[in-house]
Parts: sequence; C-alpha cells; structure tokens
Amino acid sequence: MIRECEEHGYHRNEVCPHCGEEGKFIMSDYEVEKVGRTLAGILRHGKYGLEMDSQGFVSMRDVLAKVKERNPRMGWIRTRHIEALVETDPKGRYAISGGKIRATYGHTIPLDIKLDCENIPDELYYPATPEETELLMEAGIYPADRAMVHLSLTYRDALRAGSVRVDDPVILVVDTGVCMDMGSDIGKAAKTVYLCRHVPPEALSIADPDDYEDSDDEGEDE
Repeated sequence: MIRECEEHGYHRNEVCPHCGEEGKFIMSDYEVEKVGRTLAGILRHGKYGLEMDSQGFVSMRDVLAKVKERNPRMGWIRTRHIEALVETDPKGRYAISGGKIRATYGHTIPLDIKLDCENIPDELYYPATPEETELLMEAGIYPADRAMVHLSLTYRDALRAGSVRVDDPVILVVDTGVCMDMGSDIGKAAKTVYLCRHVPPEALSIADPDDYEDSDDEGEDE
C-alpha cells in the first residue's frame, strides 16, 4: 500500500521508514496494481490511442482520464495518487515532468528517448536462458520483446530479472567500454536498468556465479 507521512512524504511501508508514523492512507496494493497495469499499457506499449511525444511522454491529464475509464470503481483517483505511485516505485519505472508522465524503460514501441550516458559502469549484466547463451555469445544481444536491450546494474539484479523466465539463468557480463567503442551507446534509464540497441559479442563474457557469492543483495529486478 501507499501512505503519506506528513513530514517525509509518500512511502510503501506500514509506517514511515524515517519517523515510524503511520501516516495517511493513499492507495491499497490492489489499487496500485490496477493503476500500474494501466500505466504500463499506455506508457510502455502505446495502448489506448493517447498522444505520445518522441521521448515517451503523455499528458498526465490524458493518462488520469484513461485510468478512470479503465478502472470505473476508481473515479476518486487524482493526479497526486499517480504521483505517489511514481515516487514510491522501487524500480523507478516512471518519470513525471512538466505535467507529463513517461515510462523510463520496458517500451515495446519505437521511441527516440534521450538517456543519461554519463558515468556508465565498466560492467553491466544480462540474464539469458541456458539454451540461448551460445547464440548470444556468437551473435550478440538484440532486443527481443522490447524496443531496446535491457541491462542490469548488478549481477543480483540480472539474476532476479532472469529468474522470471527460467529457474537457473545464465548471467552474461557486458564490457560497456567495448560495447560503446563499437558504436552501441548505453544510457541509464532507471535506478538499476540501462538500455542499448545492441550488445556486440566482443563485449560479452559468461559470469562465474562463484565470483558473485558475496555480492550485495541490493537492487531490484526489472
């Protein structure tokens, strides 16, 4: 659920993680899920015919109207409820600016989003199934069901993301320097997610799980 602490703002805990106050109820987990699904449909997949600019932004007013239309029992929802969802999303999936909202990653529609290409880590990570690993190592990584290749900040992030598809994913290490030197720029999309159009095979290696046994357990899946 989402609550609002008078002093520290929105949070998704039973009580404010900063002061321990319960705060004002904003949305239930069920409502967060319903709104989130509609946002994903609009902002990631271009559903429902709303006008979207080249950066993926859609008018918050239009999005709010569509959320109400798609969820008739939530006629009470206001802009602040969507702002609360965005601000507390642990994965940083959405961004609001100038009365508009966009998805930061996960698009299945072609866009020309400008990403932050500064301070890219030396290595990023990509989860693969055992069956596709050999092909990826030979041909590189291209987008599959999304418009761009999604890379994870840490080994653990990639492991979580890959576990959605397969029980024991193979984690590929991406040498970002090689990748960018070969003409495939990488940009930061969200807290733990980076995007690029193609990862060449020369930039790939297979991670040894033993090397990451003691890696931190922070971060979120995609």
